[in-house]
Amino acid sequence: MEQRSDYQCDVLIIGSGAAGLTLALHLADHAKVLVLSKGPLTEGSTYYAQGGIAAVFDEDDSIESHIQDTLIAGAGLCDEEAVAFTTSNARDSLQWLIDLGVGFDRVDKSDSDSKFHLNQEGGHSHRRILHAADATGRAVQTTLVGKVRNHPNIQLLERYNAVDLITDRLTGQSRRVYGAYIWNRELEQVETVAAKFVALATGGASKVYQYTSNPDVASGDGIAMAWRAGCRVSNMEFNQFHPTCLFHPHAHSFLLTEALRGEGAFLKRPDGSRFMPDFHESAELAPRDVVARAIDYEMKRLGADCMYLDISHKEPAFVREHFPTIYEKCLSIGIDITKQAIPIVPAAHYTCGGVHTDLNAQTDVPHLYAIGEVAYTGLHGANRMASNSLLECLVFARAAAKDIIAKLDATQLRSDLPSWDESKVGNSDEEVVIQHNWHELRLFMWDYVGIVRTTKRLERALRRIELLQQEIHEYYSNFRVTNNLLELRNLVQVAELIVRCAMARKESRGLHYTLDYPELLPQAQPTILTPTQK
Repeated sequence: MEQRSDYQCDVLIIGSGAAGLTLALHLADHAKVLVLSKGPLTEGSTYYAQGGIAAVFDEDDSIESHIQDTLIAGAGLCDEEAVAFTTSNARDSLQWLIDLGVGFDRVDKSDSDSKFHLNQEGGHSHRRILHAADATGRAVQTTLVGKVRNHPNIQLLERYNAVDLITDRLTGQSRRVYGAYIWNRELEQVETVAAKFVALATGGASKVYQYTSNPDVASGDGIAMAWRAGCRVSNMEFNQFHPTCLFHPHAHSFLLTEALRGEGAFLKRPDGSRFMPDFHESAELAPRDVVARAIDYEMKRLGADCMYLDISHKEPAFVREHFPTIYEKCLSIGIDITKQAIPIVPAAHYTCGGVHTDLNAQTDVPHLYAIGEVAYTGLHGANRMASNSLLECLVFARAAAKDIIAKLDATQLRSDLPSWDESKVGNSDEEVVIQHNWHELRLFMWDYVGIVRTTKRLERALRRIELLQQEIHEYYSNFRVTNNLLELRNLVQVAELIVRCAMARKESRGLHYTLDYPELLPQAQPTILTPTQK
């Protein structure tokens, strides 16, 4: 087989959200960096993040308090070392963003030196959320994109899918990553990247569910590729359902930030009565898993299509100033949130588990890193606390960069990688099969592996996943790859990991709630899956 590489770099970063671009900028003065983006650079979960980033900036707050709040929200399953590491590095990571030019809101908007305006969100005991109105992710992403585009050591490839990691056994027990196969969506051909290091920053896998707040690119690619390369994955049963997504046929599951409830919005039934005080002492500020289950319960109990989020009792000027993006979005579909309640449903939002890493973001495969939502660091435990996710991206990107730079000079680039072989495949004439499998997967995952689970539902889901895997393997072996095929292959793999993790947990904890095991076990343990080495 021909040996060549279409691209060569020191570090290949797969993914272009906060995690990937932060890593790229930390590395770029020391290394040649290639960033792969499946769509346009802005089309990731970071861009759509509304709430903010958690860090201790208030003199009445403390890192210890941030640690304790995170541990409580994680339902006893957080790795305390990871929590302490993340919160201790939070302020420095945020300061780096501030120095780059991200315009977080100030108390006095006319004074750039005034204190930061800090929001409070569910699970936090203090105001510690830095934000840029209700479009923090957009402010962060656009700043990072601008810096990355202007750095001479960073090459950007937009509209490219990663297909698989290129690895090789070094000993009988481990293998190293040498690069990746990537699919050029414009030319519709697979190309080869040789790299000393590869970092997965591909985001989560919420597209495995029928209803999700995530953009279309969130198809679990990094988790599936890492699993196929020999990495452990952990805690995949903990998929966070954001309680409040706009329920409207033209809203595309538009997310309504938790900061709305932080600023006094009430959750209401269709008759206008509040229900959260019936479920938790913190009412609307209860942890997200409690709120999502409460909404799900009330919808099923009443046979209602949705519940409602109401901030209309607040001054209109306050609402428009603090939530301009949400105000305009709702107004565009005929809802004035200063006068009307907003129809809402829960939607799959955040993957708390992922590829198992250490505090340097290093996976089980040497020279392969995973950062952000694709990774399991131990920070989130059984339930991610609001605004800790962008923080995790920043902190672990910095840690990974430091580790990579220390190893860079001693690492050899292997450029003689085998080219992609498609000599025995043809063009598909049955794309409808992919579409059908795609919809079937997302629907049964929503019905059987959603907010409330049972063992029978999980078993049904696994049987269907195994059938889909057989069909997709046959399809993948015989036809040239397409975007939908690559994403479906990864989603079905991730669906299997979610179900296997869920079946292994014989308790209800955090985001994993099963009617068959409603109680907590006395000792909290992560669910860790290890791939069979081929």
